[in-house]
Amino acid sequence: MLQKIQQTAEWIKQHTSSRPHTAIILGTGLGRLAAEIEVVDAFPYSEIPNFPVSTVEGHSGRLVFGRLGGKEVMALEGRFHYYEGYNMKEVTFPVRVMYELGIKQLFVSNAAGGMNPDFEIGDLMLITDHINFMPEHPLHGPNFPTGPRFPDMSEAYDKEFLQMAREIAQEKGIKVQEGVYLATQGPTFETPAEYKMYHILGGDAVGMSTVPEVIVAHHCGIRTFGISIITDLGVEGKIVEVSHEEVQKAANAVQPLMAEIFRSLIARLPE
Repeated sequence: MLQKIQQTAEWIKQHTSSRPHTAIILGTGLGRLAAEIEVVDAFPYSEIPNFPVSTVEGHSGRLVFGRLGGKEVMALEGRFHYYEGYNMKEVTFPVRVMYELGIKQLFVSNAAGGMNPDFEIGDLMLITDHINFMPEHPLHGPNFPTGPRFPDMSEAYDKEFLQMAREIAQEKGIKVQEGVYLATQGPTFETPAEYKMYHILGGDAVGMSTVPEVIVAHHCGIRTFGISIITDLGVEGKIVEVSHEEVQKAANAVQPLMAEIFRSLIARLPE
């Protein structure tokens, strides 16, 4: 696996002169943030050696290099999920490649179901912590030399980035919530009983991604920041039938606000 990671990173280095320190992973229905990027180079996943290919509607499947907030960035337009049939090494493969490319900070986004009764559809939730309900751990197996065998996870989501995001939201009048993201295998949406259980366990929002990427990024020493867009509600009395198309629509409507936070936060990062 390490050889493939290095091979992929070398291919990317040969095909772009961009050397960003910041990466972004865009979740379901959130690919339009890429339109905010002044694109220098873009590569379909299918052209990149060893890269998985996203099979989910709403994930366009490109690796983009360019500028956002005046800084060089790379962005994954579409991620990979365990429910697609990939194993966790494949799901987190791009994060390992990011490390080889010199990425120092990772910004992740996702569409999620809100379980906190104070949440509404269209809310932005700053992720303060997570609960991993995935059936396979991304660090299972021989330890990669990027980090310790037993990495500490007491600050998986960077506190400095969180405080900067709070300040940006206040300055720009953007309403944000904060909470714990709980990751499940999927691909089914949750039953009312599951929503209730996950909220009792401490989750404020639930989805099918993000946590494996954050764990591996943290193992690599990459600082992470995440936002969930609340696209449906798993709150008793507010649960209705939901479809993937409705999730995409809800995510699309609030993208400009998330983009503003990402862009402003990246602009404030040191060179």
